[in-house]
Amino acid sequence: MYGNGNQPVIVLKEGTERSKDKEAQFNNIAAAKAVGDAVRSTLGPKGMDKMLVNTIGDVVITNDGVTILKEIDVQHPAAKMVVEVAKTQDTECGDGTTSSVVIAGELLKQSEELINANVHPTVITNGYRMAAEKAIEVLESIAVDTKDDAILKKVAATALTGKSVGDQEDALAEIVVAACKSVEENGKVDTKNIRIQKKVGGVIGDTELVQGVIIDKEKVHSRMPDHVDNAKIALFSCALEVKKTEFDAQIQITDPAAMASFLNQEEESMKAIVESIKAAGANVVFSQKGVDELVQHYLAKNGILGYRRLKQSDLVAIAKATGGNIVGNPAELTADDLGTADAIDEKVVGEDGMAFITGCKNPKAITIFARGGTEHVIEEVERALVDAIRVVGVAIEDGKVVAGAGAPEIELELRLMDYASSVGGREQLAIEKFAKAMEIIPWTLAENAGLDPIDTIIKLKNAHQVNGDKSKFYGIDLDTAEAVDMYAQNVVEPLRVKVQAINSAEEVANMVLRIDDVIASRRQVDAPQGPPGGMPGMM
Repeated sequence: MYGNGNQPVIVLKEGTERSKDKEAQFNNIAAAKAVGDAVRSTLGPKGMDKMLVNTIGDVVITNDGVTILKEIDVQHPAAKMVVEVAKTQDTECGDGTTSSVVIAGELLKQSEELINANVHPTVITNGYRMAAEKAIEVLESIAVDTKDDAILKKVAATALTGKSVGDQEDALAEIVVAACKSVEENGKVDTKNIRIQKKVGGVIGDTELVQGVIIDKEKVHSRMPDHVDNAKIALFSCALEVKKTEFDAQIQITDPAAMASFLNQEEESMKAIVESIKAAGANVVFSQKGVDELVQHYLAKNGILGYRRLKQSDLVAIAKATGGNIVGNPAELTADDLGTADAIDEKVVGEDGMAFITGCKNPKAITIFARGGTEHVIEEVERALVDAIRVVGVAIEDGKVVAGAGAPEIELELRLMDYASSVGGREQLAIEKFAKAMEIIPWTLAENAGLDPIDTIIKLKNAHQVNGDKSKFYGIDLDTAEAVDMYAQNVVEPLRVKVQAINSAEEVANMVLRIDDVIASRRQVDAPQGPPGGMPGMM
C-alpha cells in the first residue's frame, strides 16, 4: 500500500503473508479437497483401512472417517473446518462421517469451474443453499416410515458392513437392536446407557449382550467369594486404608508396650473400616482407590467381595445401575447408600478375572461385552458398535429410513437437475453443480469396489428413470455391478444420516467459498514451519 508521496504504508506486521481473491479461494478449496481425498478410499463396504501411527508409536487401524481425521494432525485452517464437519456428523448421527467430508470436498471441487467462469461466490453459495433445502425436501419424500425390528436390524447391519467385523454383521446387529430397545423410553434412546466393555480374546462372534454392568477388575483377595446373591453394594471414592499425614512426622517410642499399642491402634482403625461396612449391610465393596492388605483380610474374613482402583466412570456406572451413592468416608456409610443387584459373579475371562453385575435395580443398565483376537481388532469392533448403536437410536427416534448404496444420491441428482431448470438465473448453475456433486458417493463406492465408476453412474441413472415408484430404492450392488433395489437387499440407512451430511457439507462449502482473503501472521520462530501463505498443506 502506498501513500500520496509514493512511500509504502506498512499496515501488516513484517512477515505476515496474504493471499487474496481467487488465489485464496483456490488454496482453501485445495486444502478442503485434500481432506476429502484422504478418507475417500475408506468409503463403503469395499473401502480400505488406514494405519495411523502417532508420535509415540501407538497404532490405530480403522476405516472410520472421523477417527482418521481426529488422529491426523491437520494444520490448514480451511481443512480444519472440513474436519469439524466429520465431528458434527459423528455427534449427531454416529455414521456418515466419511460421506459428509467427501460431499463437502466435491461441492468445493464443482465450484472451481464456476469461479473460473467469473460466477461470484455469493451466487454460488445462494445456489448451494437453495439446492440443499430442496435436497432435504426430496430426501423426506423418498424416506420410508418404519420402526419395525427387522428394519432396525438392517440399519445396524448396513452400518457394520465394511467395518472389520468379519461375517458377524447379522449377529452384532441383533445385539445392537436389542440393546437400543432395552434403553428406549418414550421414543427416545439414551445411548449413554449402553456401555461397551471390551476384552481381548476369543473371536468377534463371542460378543454378547449382558443385562448389567461389567467391570474389568479382579477381586482383591483370593478368599473372597466368587459369587454373591442379593448383592448390597458399597461404593467408595476414597482409599480403604489408614490415612497418611499431610506433613512429615516422627514418632519416637521408647517403651515396647507403647510400640505394641501403636500397632494395635492401626489394626483397630482397619477393623473399624470393615465394621462400618458390615454394619451398613454391604456384602460387596467397590473402591476407586486402594484397599489396604489388612482391610482386604478382614473383608474376606467377613465374606465381603471387594474390588479396588476402579475408573471413576466405572464407579459412576455402577452407582447409576444399582441405585447406590458414592461415599467419601467409610464411617459415614449407611444402608441408604447401598446399591442393589440380583447377583455379582467373578468370572475368569482369558487370564483375568472380571466382575459381572447382573439384575441391577435400573433395568436400562446394559453392557455389550465385545471380544476379538487382537487389541487392534477389538478397538475397531468397538468403533463399529458405537456407530451402529447411534444409527439404530436415530432410526428409532425418527422412524424414517432411506435405501443405501448410492440410491438417494442419484435420486437427488436427477431431482435437483429438474429443479435447477425451474429456478433460472445464475443460481441455476450452482444448483446443477450441487446435483453433479451428489454423484461422488456412488462414484466412490464403485471405485473402491474395483468397478468402473462411469458405467455404474449410467446404470444407476437409467434404473432411477425406468423403475417407477421403486426407482428411488435402486443402488449399486458392489458384487454384481448391477443396479438393484437396495431396500429389498436390506441396505438401509436412517434419514437423519443423509440429511445431516448434506446440511453440514453445504454449510462448510459455503463458508469456505465466502473467504476471499487469507491473512496469516508470522509463526513463532520455534514453531514448525508450514506451507507459506496458507497454501494447501494438510499435515
